[in-house]
Amino acid sequence: MPRVKGGAVTRRRRKKVLKLAKGYYGSKHRLFKVANQQVMKSYMYAYRDRRQKKRDFRKLWITRINAAARMNDLSYSRLMHGLKLAGIEVNRKMLADLAVHDLNGFAELANKAKAQLK
Repeated sequence: MPRVKGGAVTRRRRKKVLKLAKGYYGSKHRLFKVANQQVMKSYMYAYRDRRQKKRDFRKLWITRINAAARMNDLSYSRLMHGLKLAGIEVNRKMLADLAVHDLNGFAELANKAKAQLK
């Protein structure tokens, strides 16, 4: 059987991987084998973190809402329960935005939640 040379196809595939590994530290951006392993691992991190990002943002919003709620003499859970009883449907992203940028508006919502709790 004649010998098959990898030639252009192999070089193209390796260059593609090394281009993806640009900016990695040490041999991870120089050597194909190590670079290929790191690129595959990077894809795994990217897949995982696209899901984790949603969790992280929710945690951040809850932290901000809790801080603003405590400034209005409420805990996070009591605020959310009061808002639900009052029939105010505002998602956590918008509540967190109010907590950061519009303290007066947030205070009004907190007062309505307090009124429902009593």
